[in-house]
This record gives sequence, structure tokens and C-alpha cells, in this order.
Amino acid sequence: MPLDPVLPVRHVTSTKVVAVRGRELELRDDLVVGEEPLEIRAAGPRQTPVNIAVTMRTPGHEKELAVGFLTTEGLLEDNEVLGVDVGDPGFMADPDDAVLVRLARKIDPSIGERRHFIATASCGICGKASIEEVAVRAEALPKGLPVVVRSVIVGLPDRLREAQAAFERTGGFHAAGLFETDGRLVAVREDVGRHNALDKLIGSRVLARELPLWDRILLVSGRVSFEIVQKAAVAGIPIVCAVSAPSDLAIRLADRVGMTLVGFLRGDGFNVYTHDGRIDLRDLMAL
Repeated sequence: MPLDPVLPVRHVTSTKVVAVRGRELELRDDLVVGEEPLEIRAAGPRQTPVNIAVTMRTPGHEKELAVGFLTTEGLLEDNEVLGVDVGDPGFMADPDDAVLVRLARKIDPSIGERRHFIATASCGICGKASIEEVAVRAEALPKGLPVVVRSVIVGLPDRLREAQAAFERTGGFHAAGLFETDGRLVAVREDVGRHNALDKLIGSRVLARELPLWDRILLVSGRVSFEIVQKAAVAGIPIVCAVSAPSDLAIRLADRVGMTLVGFLRGDGFNVYTHDGRIDLRDLMAL
């Protein structure tokens, strides 16, 4: 099975599998999702690079992932990115496994250690503390706007699937798609991790200098966790939709920051968990 030349290098790989289908057995080639570590570093003018994080991700769109990650973790401010470099090919077999984000100001050298401690300790802090911390970092969403008709919401999954080149080949990717309020696709990113797919998507908009995304809709494959809502809130996305369920903490955070949260978006149905005023349901209420 040939690899798609349009996809990023190592985004999808080929492997041999023993396929069992009922009483039939076949040795064949199969395509699988790629997964490799990415080292994210950041540095200001004349500063030694600071190690921020190492994350497992699907190769492709590394610069967007690094910028998106730094943005949604609250480590970047407006228009701070001067450039993004990948690793040195003279020392690395896969230079894309390391990314350096160059900033207009110096970054605290201890931030990597402090962030690791917070991530480790976060399992023990209460949901209320987590929600309040995100609410402080996220700019307030405009109340009420935008308002989207029901037909746009139910049409999003099909449009996302049409844009997922790799998922159709492997079945192993999560996707995050950004849409205009009339349902037109702005961008889509895929990754083995749903949080990485969203960071790549947000990073692409940061580099395009489009934040905050107050007039956009986000659709993610799978469920909605606290982390997905947190990242969307920092990016200023007012409507977040998912094909599966949200967690209770995701619902509480969405309610706190004024975000419309839609789950179980399948076929012609969906659930609205918070701030339903952004979904125009007047046609149903008149029945």
C-alpha cells in the first residue's frame, strides 16, 4: 500500500500485519499512525534555549505544534514569536524531532521545571482551582456571539471527515477542525493525541496572527476533556463541538468561561451542555 506523498514525512508509516477476518487469514501491508517525541524549546534574544517540554506526537506541523503548545499553556503573549527553527540536521537524523521557538523577550529559565512540577501535581489539586487558573489566563469570551444555525452544527462532522486525509488511511488519528460560522472549513490538523491536534491547529492561527478566534467553531474527534476546553478558551474559541462526551470538569470550565459546549454530535443530533444561546434552535422550539 503506497504512502501518500502529500502527507508529512513519518505522519503515516507502513507495517506488516497478520489480518484475521472470521476464518480467513492474510499477511498484508497496513498503514499506521506515526508517533515520535518532540522536544520543545524557547529562547529570547541572546538567550540560551530553555527546555520547555517533550511531548509524544505524530510527525508533521512541528512548528505549529510548538507555538500552539506554548500559547495554550499560557507561555506566549501577542505577537511574541519572531521565528521557529527545527533541529540541526548535522546532528539529528530527524531534525523535526526538536523545535526552538524564538521570542521577542527572554523566557524564565526555570519555567520548564516549574511547569513539570505543576503538571505532576495537578492530579492532586481540585477542579475549582484548575478552572480558576484557566479563567485568569483566558481572555473573556464575547457574550452571546456568534449565533450559529442548527444545520451548520450537524454538518460539521462530515466536513471534518472529508478533510481528514490520514484518518481514512489508518483510522488512528484524532482531528481538530476550525470552521467559520457558516460551516466553511478554515483548517484541520491531525495527531495521535487530540490535545496535539488542537495545539497544531491553534499554532497555525497564532502564526497567521488571527487570535483571538472569537468568530470560529471548533470540532474535535472523540471526547472533550478539561484540557481541550482549556486550550480552546485560551485561543478565544466560543463554540466547541465533539462527536463524543465531555467530562464533568470540561463542562464546568466551559460554563465558567462562557463557552458553548456541544457533545455527542452525530447524525442530526447533539447535546448542548453550556451557554446554548449561541445555537439557533428556534425552528425546533416552534414545533
